[in-house]
Amino acid sequence: MGKQEDFVLRALEERDVRFVRLWFTDVLGALKSVSVDPAELENAFDEGIGFDGSAIEGFARVYESDMLAHPDPSTFQVLPWRNEGPSTARMFCDIRMPDGSPSYADPRYVLKRALTKAADAGFTFYTHPEIEFYLFKDMPEKGEEPEPADRSGYFDHTAQSRTSDFRRETITMLEQMGISVEFSHHEGGPGQQEIDLRYADALSTADNIMTFRTVVREVALTSGTWASFMPKPYTTHPGSGMHTHVSLFEGDRNAFFEAGAEYQLSKTGRHFIAGVLNHAAEITCVTNQWVNSYKRLIGGGEAPPYICWGHNNRSAMIRVPMYKPNKGPSTRVELRTIDSACNPYLAFAVILAAGLKGIEEEYPLPREAEDDVWSLTPSERKALGIKPLPPSLVDAISVAEDSELLAETLGEHVYDFFLRNKRAEWEEYRTQVTPFERDRMLPVL
Repeated sequence: MGKQEDFVLRALEERDVRFVRLWFTDVLGALKSVSVDPAELENAFDEGIGFDGSAIEGFARVYESDMLAHPDPSTFQVLPWRNEGPSTARMFCDIRMPDGSPSYADPRYVLKRALTKAADAGFTFYTHPEIEFYLFKDMPEKGEEPEPADRSGYFDHTAQSRTSDFRRETITMLEQMGISVEFSHHEGGPGQQEIDLRYADALSTADNIMTFRTVVREVALTSGTWASFMPKPYTTHPGSGMHTHVSLFEGDRNAFFEAGAEYQLSKTGRHFIAGVLNHAAEITCVTNQWVNSYKRLIGGGEAPPYICWGHNNRSAMIRVPMYKPNKGPSTRVELRTIDSACNPYLAFAVILAAGLKGIEEEYPLPREAEDDVWSLTPSERKALGIKPLPPSLVDAISVAEDSELLAETLGEHVYDFFLRNKRAEWEEYRTQVTPFERDRMLPVL
């Protein structure tokens, strides 16, 4: 065992940890957990913990079901909401086959593989997510619209606010787990919150997002509310996105920064943007993986339904934020399509792959969108060469099925399962008779 494993084993005794939860995600991004006794952890580091992969969404078929969860000691943290009695800790796991090889179905490995490809090209990939979600008074009954936990709006400050207390407690717990928070505030919808995590390497950020969702739900339940990362829970209120700032570094140098260039954006940064734009339609079914995701994208607000980029243009799919003088390392690009219900491991992997493809092939950056893209007519957008993103999940799937980039990045197993699962979701959705149809048609037909 190495130093990190030894540190964890000592911490178990020093902090009276009686339960260790081993976390990993399925292909769709649902968090899975198995609890082990601390006495079993040394063996888990050496040999892993066996489980039935065929019982996990997208992992394995019945005849190849044996899999092993190997805890990553660098992710060890004590869970702060278990503060009565003995402590409980968690670690993220890498999933392996019985012969020790990485599992082709592990989303964390999909991202690691993409990061290795970036490292081979000399790059480290950093991400900074702005995570939006809704807080409801309670879990709504089936068929009922949820009631928001407050009636506040964007950046509103209200004295003794229930949701202000919620954000404070959530941030305190996140920081106790080593997850740094940059900003938090009330978002535009009633009950809608935003908490922004600090920049970190993409693998750490993906782990942090999974932890973030768990902490948010734990704090919500403790405070008698219900938190949801559903992309568009209300017809008339904004959806919940996860605007993500990304950058590539070569050692300590920001590869997106070039002093004196337009917007201080280097050729590498421009090719990266061009790559994401060129492959945007292909990767949308991963960055926006639910049928409800497209209600957000076509619903207006600040969700971008068109493939374009702009400098400080919040109607564009990709935004190049204002440059900060004397802060070259802060040069970055912001992807505004991604929503907070995605699988972050897969989403970061496909974004990185698209950007790297643009760099490798030296894709030319299309013309900047300077206008409010939402206010343009279809003919004006066509004249500017601005194409729409897939308007529905089935359209996104159709594009993804022909994507070599997606198949290569996700790997054959994840690619095949993911698209089959999304097809099934769409088929189930399109057969549903909705309240809209009944309300519109029963009175007159």
